[in-house]
Amino acid sequence: MNNYTDFLAKKTKLNLVAGFDSDATRYALFDFQSAIVSWACKRGRAGIFADTGLGKTAMQVAWADQVVKHTQGRVLIIAPLCVAQQTVKEAARIGVEVEYARSGNKTSASIVITNYEMMDHFSAADFIGVVLDESSILKSLSGKIRTALIESFQNTPYRLSCTATPSPNDFMELGNQAEFLGVMTRTEMLATYFIHDGGDTSKWRLKGHGKTKFWEWMATWSVCIRSPEDIGFDGSRYILPGLDINQHVVDARFFPDDQLFPVIAQTLSDRRSAKRSSLDDRVQLAADIVNSSDETFIIWCNLNDESTGLKKLIPDAEEVYGSLSIEEKESRIKRFTFGDSRVIITKPSITGFGLNWQHCHNMIFVGMDDSFESYYQAVRRCYRFGQKTRSTSI
Repeated sequence: MNNYTDFLAKKTKLNLVAGFDSDATRYALFDFQSAIVSWACKRGRAGIFADTGLGKTAMQVAWADQVVKHTQGRVLIIAPLCVAQQTVKEAARIGVEVEYARSGNKTSASIVITNYEMMDHFSAADFIGVVLDESSILKSLSGKIRTALIESFQNTPYRLSCTATPSPNDFMELGNQAEFLGVMTRTEMLATYFIHDGGDTSKWRLKGHGKTKFWEWMATWSVCIRSPEDIGFDGSRYILPGLDINQHVVDARFFPDDQLFPVIAQTLSDRRSAKRSSLDDRVQLAADIVNSSDETFIIWCNLNDESTGLKKLIPDAEEVYGSLSIEEKESRIKRFTFGDSRVIITKPSITGFGLNWQHCHNMIFVGMDDSFESYYQAVRRCYRFGQKTRSTSI
């Protein structure tokens, strides 16, 4: 029995600390934020999986500043499009200087932030630390960006991964997060805690011991909270006003394969056809709602034709679509963010992550895909900490 106990003890994953003691209380942070920053600095390589609105931007900036002060090195923050300018502003609020740059040759600042689209213009060797803002970009198992991030920063001593929506049911994503942070490779994680069912190696389930040990292991290198109350702090300030979800129905009149009567769209192909057949009606209804009001609106689309149609019917709206240059996207998003335009027409894949739009409390989903994460993140662009008005999602 003792031999078996010794065997199990050798299998125990140690909580390796690769960081340093920090002074997170020097920043204008809430108490729970200071605690998380201190813990992440002590870890050296950590994941902050805090829900939207809990201040990940301030925490990652404070962490980066502490790494700079401790090492005299430089830190690179990589973020989604247009989040960079918000980060620079938020950093200034807590007394940290962050510079936005699109190329490593254009700056020598201690803390630099750039977009994921520009990461190829920087050398990982120039930085002692790296922060991934909205690190759910690591979700893809074989994505180009996922591979580039893991390989480029595998020798970077200090790493921080920040996202509000790591999927607890997507073990591949959690493995990618661990691998980026240098905690354990995805392959090692699967071999340690999981077993695959039959011949389908894409279906993994936790081993018997893994049902508790896996989550205990994750808790050594990541913090996942929906509210400060989850880690023993006061969460009353994060209680939001209500969210009203109103559903409007249009008649799609979907007739597949020249059938005589309309049917329910069931397959993916059917749903796409139904979206196309109802497009004009959905666009017109959304435009009527927006044009009959003088309030601010975010209109979320799924198809390019939805966006184009809405722009024709709502002339004063900002339309942000994929083929725009990065500069023009940033310009249009910035105008809406700072209140210079009343309506923005966009997609969750473009602006659904990281942006703070609490100045708006009306959203219309003209088109949606099958991703709950995409929908959740889109809603939380404005329904988040700092929102003072009851919000409406249509």
